[in-house]
Amino acid sequence: MSLTLLDWRRRVHELYAQVRADGDPESAHERWRRGRDELFATHPDSPLLPADRESFDGLPVAPYDPSLRFEVTLDEDVEPRRFEVPTATDGVVPFERFGVMHLPALGDLDAWWLASYGGGLFVPVKDATAGHETYGAGRYLLDTVKGADLGSTPSGALVVDLNFAYNPSCAYDPAWVCPLAPPGNTLAVPVRAGELMAP
Repeated sequence: MSLTLLDWRRRVHELYAQVRADGDPESAHERWRRGRDELFATHPDSPLLPADRESFDGLPVAPYDPSLRFEVTLDEDVEPRRFEVPTATDGVVPFERFGVMHLPALGDLDAWWLASYGGGLFVPVKDATAGHETYGAGRYLLDTVKGADLGSTPSGALVVDLNFAYNPSCAYDPAWVCPLAPPGNTLAVPVRAGELMAP
């Protein structure tokens, strides 16, 4: 762990706080896109390899599609499941399923809780574009322990907006080990939103 990584985490948290505070989802999405571009281009802990930083001119992100924003009441009537991710730096990272998100016309996504120190909601997604339009192993929608949190409505529904799907760090640097989307986080339909495959 380094102070630069601490700064990266703080800046991601701050970026998502600005996104949640913006009353217009499309404006918030543009703020998110610009903020991530700045971090990738300038931050010492950018996941881009040094050779890729020289030619970097922004992450490929699809235009905002308001039909892919949902306010979801988590269905907690699910059978508990667990999956574990072995890593080189953090040992085995455990996740426990504690609910399902039902997304109209798209399908269901499992909601996972990081079952180690600090906890956090984790929702990855892999859709029918994976491997040719988007990262083959899937993308992340929510990862609250790292700041990727779109918030909740006053009634307690979770904001799930597929326009904010982003690639894990391992999409850019193979030195990273990332939890990938398990079967319950796979959609059979294409989701042409959020961060696309890097050229």
